[in-house]
Amino acid sequence: MTESTLTLGLVQHAMGEDLDANRAASLDGIAAAAAKGAQIVLLPELHASEYFCKVQDPDLFDLAEPIDGPTRKLLAEAAADYGLVVVGGIFEARAPGLAHNTALVLDTDGTLAGIYRKMHIPDDPGYNEKFYFTPGDLGFEPIETSLGKLGVLVCWDQWYPEAARLMALAGAEVLLYPTAIGYDPNADEAESKRQLDAWKIIQRAHGVANGIPVMACNRVGFEPDRTGNGHDAEFWGNSFICGPQGELLAEAGAEPEVLVATVDRTRTARVRRMWPYLRDRRIDAYGDLTKRFRR
Repeated sequence: MTESTLTLGLVQHAMGEDLDANRAASLDGIAAAAAKGAQIVLLPELHASEYFCKVQDPDLFDLAEPIDGPTRKLLAEAAADYGLVVVGGIFEARAPGLAHNTALVLDTDGTLAGIYRKMHIPDDPGYNEKFYFTPGDLGFEPIETSLGKLGVLVCWDQWYPEAARLMALAGAEVLLYPTAIGYDPNADEAESKRQLDAWKIIQRAHGVANGIPVMACNRVGFEPDRTGNGHDAEFWGNSFICGPQGELLAEAGAEPEVLVATVDRTRTARVRRMWPYLRDRRIDAYGDLTKRFRR
């Protein structure tokens, strides 16, 4: 029988040049979250390395690893050791010249419950992801685990209400957003605050609009552009867990931190009864959503 409560944890940490040190930081964070009672633990996007998409460099494809590579093996061991679900991510090497930004979901016994390949791929200064990642080909399908259905989406996906809605319509019980996002170095303080606020608001709104909890786990800290071309990155952290009405249950600052919060599934069900968005959707009138633009 499914328990009425579920304890969610996330690990906000920084990354450096040393891949082994990065993986160790992730494992230490999982251990800390387990000690706090977490049953599901979320890690940041691409947590095994620095955020390499700041520049376009074919040699950086050497960072890619297969699904059954070292990151999965370490996360699987941690999931089995602590008896929890771990959601991590890799730069997936699928074939020469074909790679994905892929989330891995390890169940409580260490088995691979499923994967999600990032669907929306950004292309901005300092975020040259289209150079490295092929868009996902698995759709918006929740991953079934022993603790429930997880709607895993990755970073740029977090801005799209369509992605969150499709996960919810397929039965996702929690939305999980591993991410790597930071301040625009050319933005002033006011604009930086607006960007950070928008990032929080849009994800909390997905929780509200779908009546389910949300976990957003960001990396944190300064990462230099090691090519010297000036695309340094300052990741803002601010990871959080919110409930089905967007209420903040736990929130990090701009330093490494492990967050844990407990959600009540029965309350989630009650919120959906009080605010029955799924009931009142006008599915007969939404056909134009599949168009790029209506005019």
